Amino acid sequence: MSITPTEKIWMDGELVDWADATVHVLTHTMHYGSGVFEGIRAYPTSNGVAVFRLGDHIHRLFASARIFMIDVPFTEDQIVEATREVVRVNELHDGCYLRPLVYLGYGEMGLNPLPCPVNVSVAAWPWGTYLGDEGVANGVSVKISSWRRHDPNAVPTAAKSTGMYVNSSLAKVEAIKGGYDEAILLASDGRVSECTGENIFIVRDGRLITPPTSDAGALDGITQDSVEAIARDLGVEVSHDQLIRTDLYLADEAFLTGTAAEVVPIRAVDDRPIGTGRPGPITTEIQQTYFAAVRGELDRYKDWLDYVD
Repeated sequence: MSITPTEKIWMDGELVDWADATVHVLTHTMHYGSGVFEGIRAYPTSNGVAVFRLGDHIHRLFASARIFMIDVPFTEDQIVEATREVVRVNELHDGCYLRPLVYLGYGEMGLNPLPCPVNVSVAAWPWGTYLGDEGVANGVSVKISSWRRHDPNAVPTAAKSTGMYVNSSLAKVEAIKGGYDEAILLASDGRVSECTGENIFIVRDGRLITPPTSDAGALDGITQDSVEAIARDLGVEVSHDQLIRTDLYLADEAFLTGTAAEVVPIRAVDDRPIGTGRPGPITTEIQQTYFAAVRGELDRYKDWLDYVD
């Protein structure tokens, strides 16, 4: 999906014009991929625009940096406020997507990242539904990728790191060229891990199941956590169980979750319809509740919203 430029991007404590938010060609992270980032959404509510689970996202950003031994030159509170400021100054009253990025800058080269300067930026822009309105309404088709997910002992899958997403891009391109909307990656031992940028859930016998994230090499998702809380509040049992591909084929329902994608039903896996091939009742209720929560319509989840003004 293309980016619609906004006015300002926050870079190292200053607001910079969109066109001037540039880096040197020898920026370390561009060569070696050792940066960390977050994807965050802000939504319009009756009380003004609110960022969804902002503190949790920034906390995960700093946790990712800690795993990579990157010392962020700002506090979590400062980056939280920078994120609010970017939404405010760009007047994104109808909501937006936000991308905080911690990267290793210009001045050092080589595989030892420790001497590199650390830079931080926060950008925001209007961004529609990642997998399309049709996908949200009627479900997406996915395939099991031929690419395996990272082994967590090869790279730290608990971190949301820039370079590690080459793995996801390979799987995404394979899926799109094969006529599918999205891909599911398996762990090195063949268990289900996650999609290219989303966690995955199935419904079986009225129970919601998602793979254990760290064991399967998947990121511990904030939208995933939100959906689990919603499901329990709706009286649906939730468990983290190992899954194999035939568990997906035989699921009653399936859906994926992520900040960009939000909550999207899966209508088919490897050309096999899931259930009736339409969004199921549990998926639909969770999806509707999630969209109501992020827009401030449910008091139960008001603590998830961080209002900009």
